[in-house]
Amino acid sequence: MGLRWSVAATAVTLIYLIPVYWMLATSLKPLDQIFASPPRLVPIPATVASYTEVVFADPDVVRGLLNSAIIAVGTTVLTLLVAVPAAFALARLRIRFVAPVLMLFLVVQMIPSINLALPMFVIFNRAGLVDSFAGLIIANGALAVPLAVVILRPYFLTVPGEVLDAARVDGCTTFGAFLRIATPMSVPGLVTVAVITFLQAWGEFVFGLALATDEAMQPISVVLAGLNNAFGTRWNDVMAVSVVVALPVVLAFVFLQRFIVAGLTEGATKS
Repeated sequence: MGLRWSVAATAVTLIYLIPVYWMLATSLKPLDQIFASPPRLVPIPATVASYTEVVFADPDVVRGLLNSAIIAVGTTVLTLLVAVPAAFALARLRIRFVAPVLMLFLVVQMIPSINLALPMFVIFNRAGLVDSFAGLIIANGALAVPLAVVILRPYFLTVPGEVLDAARVDGCTTFGAFLRIATPMSVPGLVTVAVITFLQAWGEFVFGLALATDEAMQPISVVLAGLNNAFGTRWNDVMAVSVVVALPVVLAFVFLQRFIVAGLTEGATKS
């Protein structure tokens, strides 16, 4: 039975990987092979022209990648700075109405970002944050912080109260105990939140389109949507950019899989 389930799981995984392979294969095909009938499963001869001429040579694509990196890193830092102490406070301090606050955080996750884009544009325009990295980082952080708090709070709940009390007896303040004791004991949760926040901000499209009216500020997700011309879409170029955009996602899960899985499963079962 175990072997059958393994074979079935492998088959399902391969099916899900077909679009990924097709994206990579299309990015390596010459333009005349993309619409060949029957389609060529293997790009022979393969070419990296789309990478050299578009991904690394097109200033709009390079600028979009740099913008996305700045927004994603900034959002991750902002989310951790806000969510980590907030989660600790909701877990360890005597605060009233914790349950309603957590319910509010969960409700926020159900609101589509498209519904928030227009109100944010009006508010940010008055505050001078449209077409700025600060505005895009704050907008992405507004959606990332509630989820981060929900994920991190169970970790701080499992930190033994006796350890925190001992730290206070030894001279630590509440903040010192949080920083020196509770935070290091919650590393899997911190890594999970950081990865999820980075990837969410890296691929975010709605805020990038609504809050970055200047092309110089647009992230790569918006630039990718505009990769067409009067002669139609060059699918090999689009797929080459898509491969580069997907690369951080793949690398994050390959190298941080142990932390991500531990962070999600442990955080879901701890109370």
